[in-house]
Amino acid sequence: MEILERVVTDRGELVLRGDAGHYELISNGVFLMDTRSGASERALVRAAAGAVEPGARLLIAGLGVGFSLAEAVRDDRWSQIVVVEIEPAVVAWHATHLAAFSGSALRDPRVRVVTADLGEWLVSTDELFDAICVDVDNGPDWTVFDTNAALYGDAGTALLRARLAPGGVLAVWSAAASQAYEARLAATIGPVSTVLTEVDRGEPDVVFVAHLRA
Repeated sequence: MEILERVVTDRGELVLRGDAGHYELISNGVFLMDTRSGASERALVRAAAGAVEPGARLLIAGLGVGFSLAEAVRDDRWSQIVVVEIEPAVVAWHATHLAAFSGSALRDPRVRVVTADLGEWLVSTDELFDAICVDVDNGPDWTVFDTNAALYGDAGTALLRARLAPGGVLAVWSAAASQAYEARLAATIGPVSTVLTEVDRGEPDVVFVAHLRA
């Protein structure tokens, strides 16, 4: 694949590669995501949408290549959609290379993009959401950045819980199953189910869906 863009961030090198109409995001040499499918990213948002009523507020943690946001704006159940993305370059690429994958989602009046570290933003805000969809790494047991591991730990899970409105739902994307994380979600938030999406190679992608207990 051809390197189209390369930026140096506080977290190291971020590269956008492209070939034949598809794109990959690479962080410090580690594959993050590509545009070839998006099935599990869409499943992430659909799993959350199935648990809310019309007028719900949605937080999407991680813009990525745009599949999750594009899925969200198709659904009129969401009254507001907040997207938190740490990399300004990723947001900018949705006006160029990645525009076809997020479509016009960033111009939807319900959408607000926040360029920030998710953990820091969660601490700083008092906003509550009926659903939170998290896709900021490869999963709880395979993080690209060591600092992201905290989000999947006890404190990070409690922080996400604190931003859920009563009856809210947390959906978390992962490239693999994790019994330990599933147990943490159940203990901290409430009943957990999983949605599996088969992939061409390796284990299925997993969406953990935790419903806030009363």
